[in-house]
Amino acid sequence: MDCTRKRLLGMTLAELKEMAKELGMPAFTGGQIAQWLYQKHVMSIDEMTNLSKQNRERLKAAYEVGAMAPADGQHSVDGTVKYLFPVRCKKRAKVAAEADDESGKEGKAFVETGTEAKAFVETVFIPDGERATLCVSCQVGCKMNCLFCQTGKQGWEGNLEAADILNQIYALPEQDRLTNIVFMGQGEPMDNLDAVLRATEVLTADWGWAWSPRRITVSSVGVRDKLKRFIEESECHVAISLHSPLHEQRAELMPAEKAMPIEEVVELLRNYDFAHQRRLSFEYIVFGGLNDSRAHGRAIINLLKGLDCRINLIRFHQIPDVPLHGADEATMERLRDYLTQHGIFTTIRASRGQDIYAACGLLSTARQKAK
Repeated sequence: MDCTRKRLLGMTLAELKEMAKELGMPAFTGGQIAQWLYQKHVMSIDEMTNLSKQNRERLKAAYEVGAMAPADGQHSVDGTVKYLFPVRCKKRAKVAAEADDESGKEGKAFVETGTEAKAFVETVFIPDGERATLCVSCQVGCKMNCLFCQTGKQGWEGNLEAADILNQIYALPEQDRLTNIVFMGQGEPMDNLDAVLRATEVLTADWGWAWSPRRITVSSVGVRDKLKRFIEESECHVAISLHSPLHEQRAELMPAEKAMPIEEVVELLRNYDFAHQRRLSFEYIVFGGLNDSRAHGRAIINLLKGLDCRINLIRFHQIPDVPLHGADEATMERLRDYLTQHGIFTTIRASRGQDIYAACGLLSTARQKAK
């Protein structure tokens, strides 16, 4: 990829039309380019054969498609595939400014500079019968530093642009099989909201992929202001990382709880309608002897009382130097049944790709950086 040229991938129809005019082409050329990108998924400008050769040359002088094939792929025994995608990531630097309260930390903040660094993200393809889900990343690393998450141990290295988010779908070898996309890979989507909203716009717009927003789920630890904006500007499903209904315990597991208590996040969610097609879910990793008791179940019911939602119970996957372990299957089933009996639809999510470190909480590209 030539970093001196801009990427077409991720541009909206309006932007493509404006770009065409700036390059001396008719505005409708922008619509043709959108078709080549988002419907035909071409990998090069030369493939845009209904553009004149002169216009293709003009376009190539300043732009490229921006698609990058995965650098590596690992296959699990259960059919899951974890891909390593190169991305354009801006270098980070510490500045003498207060850190964003989203991470619950104090001190100097990491901010992005204009200089690009070589970086990678991991993306997980999960086939399941007629259903095929892609778990995409939106950041290199993550600021949230949740105790149980390998991505958080990597730290935050930069935000992905919409082009890099979309490329995980665009250049996926199995893209034609996809039925669903979840923003549950590396990073906190609300911490890179502009790029996530742009990516979901391209995926759902008539001039883009034309997917239903009901095929897309975006997760968050609960960054309140940005979560509010996301709910109001997007129709995609919402998933909230819960993991404990108790403030002090959740703060130990998730530092973001200190600045964004889950009770306040739930109160925000009560302002919106999730009773129809749009779905609200809560993700809950079950830790043995920590958050798996009947008391925790009662606290969850009280917290979510009257909210139209579901809960996904998730098995914990051990990461180095973390003194947590997963609950046994019988305990998870008891918690599921208790919540379901009290009116909260609850499922136990199947664990996939654990043998290739593709399961929930295991994604990290720190080793690529070390290389």
